[in-house]
Amino acid sequence: MSKNAVRTLAALAVLAPIAALAPPALADGTSAENGGGRAVTLHAQLDPFKVNKVTGHGTAQVRLDGNEAHVKMQVSGLLAGAPHAQHFHIAAKGVCPPDSAAKVRNGKRFLNTTDGVPFYGTIGTSLTTTGDTSPDSGLAVDRFPVGPDYGYERTIALSDAAAQSLRAGTGVVVVHGIDYNNNGKYDDNLGPSDLDPKLPAEATNPALCGPLKKSAAGPVHGGQGGSQLASSSTPGTTTAVMGTGATLLAGAGGALLLRRRASRRS
Repeated sequence: MSKNAVRTLAALAVLAPIAALAPPALADGTSAENGGGRAVTLHAQLDPFKVNKVTGHGTAQVRLDGNEAHVKMQVSGLLAGAPHAQHFHIAAKGVCPPDSAAKVRNGKRFLNTTDGVPFYGTIGTSLTTTGDTSPDSGLAVDRFPVGPDYGYERTIALSDAAAQSLRAGTGVVVVHGIDYNNNGKYDDNLGPSDLDPKLPAEATNPALCGPLKKSAAGPVHGGQGGSQLASSSTPGTTTAVMGTGATLLAGAGGALLLRRRASRRS
C-alpha cells in the first residue's frame, strides 16, 4: 500500500467518529438535537397581570410528542362563574408583556390582548374543553373552563406552526378574562373587546401568562464538586454519548496504528 493511501485511511479513521457525533438531520431539515420531532416536556408558571387587577395564578405542563400535546393546567383565583378563554400564543418573542405595554382607554389603564401580541404572538391553539382547538375557536366561550379555580387536562393535535413554536421556545400560555372593577362579573366598564366588539373587554383581556420552557437538561453541578446528569426527555441519550465517545477513542487508536505502519514503511 502506498504512503498516500495509508495517510488517507488514517485521516478517515479520525474523521468518521467525529461525523458520528453530529446530530442526525430529520426529513424537514431540522436536527434531532434541536428537538425536530422528539418528545419534550414544557412547563409554565402562570403569573397575573397586575395592571389588569388580577391576583390569580396557575401552572401549565405540556408533553409534546411530534404534534401531539398532552396539556395539564391548574388555575386559581380568577373570576368565579365566568368562562376563561385560554390559548397557546405563538411565533413572537415568547415572553409575557410588561405592565408598560398597557394603554389608557376610557380613562383607565389596562392591557388588552392586542397589546400583548408583539410579545406573546397570535393564537396558535385554543385550549378548549371539547371540540375544535384551532384559532377559530379562540372565543368559543361555551367551551372554555369556568372560574374561579379549575384543573384542565386534554390531549390535542397541534398545527405544525404551533408545535414548531413550542419547540423553539416561543410558545406562551395565556388565560383571559378579568374583573377590573371587582364587581363579580364581566361588564362594559372598559368598553368593548378588541377581539369582538360584541363582548366586553373584561371577557377577553389577558389575566394570566407564562412562557413555556423546556425542563432542565444536561449536566447539573451538585455538591462536593461532583456533577449530576439531569433527566432527559430522550431515554438513552447518555448511552449514545458514551458510545460515540468510545468510538472516537477507538478511531484515534486506529489512526495512530496506521501512522506507525506508515512510518515503518517510509
